[in-house]
Amino acid sequence: MPDAKPQERLLELPLFQGMSSNDIEQVTASTRFRHLTFTRGKVVVSENDACDSLLFLIKGSADAIGRADDNGYSMTETITAPDILQPERIFGLTQRYSRTFKAATDCSFISLGKMETLALAENYEIFRLNLLNIICTKSQRLTRYPWRTQPKDIRHKIVRFVETRCLRPAGEKTVRIKMERLADEISESRLNVSRELNAMHAEGVISLKRGEIHINALERLIM
Repeated sequence: MPDAKPQERLLELPLFQGMSSNDIEQVTASTRFRHLTFTRGKVVVSENDACDSLLFLIKGSADAIGRADDNGYSMTETITAPDILQPERIFGLTQRYSRTFKAATDCSFISLGKMETLALAENYEIFRLNLLNIICTKSQRLTRYPWRTQPKDIRHKIVRFVETRCLRPAGEKTVRIKMERLADEISESRLNVSRELNAMHAEGVISLKRGEIHINALERLIM
């Protein structure tokens, strides 16, 4: 692990936060970690790849790209270190990534296999609680969405469309979608959607290109 001691790297990661220095020393001595590096533009994992390990982003940033089932539109958002690539996918019904992750900069990862993950969860309560908290938080956010008040105006319908499809409801998002498809998705006319998007562009909260919407900071638009 370059630029830092292994113990320091682990303490930066969500699953290891709160562990004692003695525990961290034991973990680094007894657990097999793989160190992976990717140059800018390289694919780290692809959508539908088997998720048989936890991938911790420890340096740099990566683009997470999600696509509609019919490939009719896509969304790209950037994650930065320290972070974990879809830890909820290592267990459960579908143990495959739902996003393609591509290196946005030169970046480094630590890989922790599923059996090593289970062993750490069994032996270290803080690791187990951190893992459960991450997975449960994601689940709770998803179950809350259907009960929220539905947006009434076109702008907030567009924002809700983006919010419910991203990994994190904040930061920059780039949506590649045709105007007609977006209008269908939010049950509005193409003309009205076009007018609202151009108004948002004029205000500087989004940038428009042909077939592409770039949101500067999604958290500023969320209701």
